Amino acid sequence: MQLEQKKAEFANQGFNVAVISYDSAAVLKAFADRVGITYPLLSDPDSKIIRDFGILNETVPKGTPFYGVPYPGTYILDARGIVLKKFFETDYKERYTAGSMLFRAAPASARDGWSEIETRHLTLRYRAADSTIQGGMTTTLAIEIALKPKMHVYAPSVTGGYIPVRWTIDPQPAFKPLDPEWPPAKTLHLPAIQETLPVFEKTFTVTRDLTFAQQNELFAAAGDSKRLAVSATFRYQACDDKECHPPVNVPLSWSFTVEPLDRTRVPEPLRRK
Repeated sequence: MQLEQKKAEFANQGFNVAVISYDSAAVLKAFADRVGITYPLLSDPDSKIIRDFGILNETVPKGTPFYGVPYPGTYILDARGIVLKKFFETDYKERYTAGSMLFRAAPASARDGWSEIETRHLTLRYRAADSTIQGGMTTTLAIEIALKPKMHVYAPSVTGGYIPVRWTIDPQPAFKPLDPEWPPAKTLHLPAIQETLPVFEKTFTVTRDLTFAQQNELFAAAGDSKRLAVSATFRYQACDDKECHPPVNVPLSWSFTVEPLDRTRVPEPLRRK
């Protein structure tokens, strides 16, 4: 259903959406009719295409109703059929959101949903790939930093007592943050101190995936409001060509609506035996 909600945004970036499943055409039609799916659902009841892609889940015993399922994942292909990106998880209960995949495949799609904070040294914008999440989903957070003229900040790899940029997320049992993905740093020579150090200048973006707990734990954390807040801090020390300024901690917060998973089964006559 997330793919359906994001279908137009994928199309705006030149991507069409389709799904391949080991389910029969009748099962896929029943599902599409019930939830309003309009993109192609392709039936592969003998798992031939699934095997050709090398993603058949061999841990499922033969002769059971679920034999033939693939490892859950998504491929992003170009017009020539070349794989640009792929998103797979080892745990079938964890999935990347459609919003996360869209942002990673086409960062230019992220036009909306930004919050902005300005300090003396930089302008910081931040967003999440999704506003609504479900148990086991992985979304992507992004921070965009636009430094003011002549300013730089030190990259996480800096040594020697310099203060690097740092993105910390306040821990909660309702989610697990992955490590930030920083862009390549620029090497800057500082004649005043005769050192060459890794820095960020001008504008750069850092992303970070966030995997949410399974449904029961996630709803317990969200409470009656069915809202979950994620708090974080972006810490930096900005320097110009004359001096380094005092470190700054910028508080950040994302808010998500928690929705239940769709566990409705197809009618009994259509189920695998």
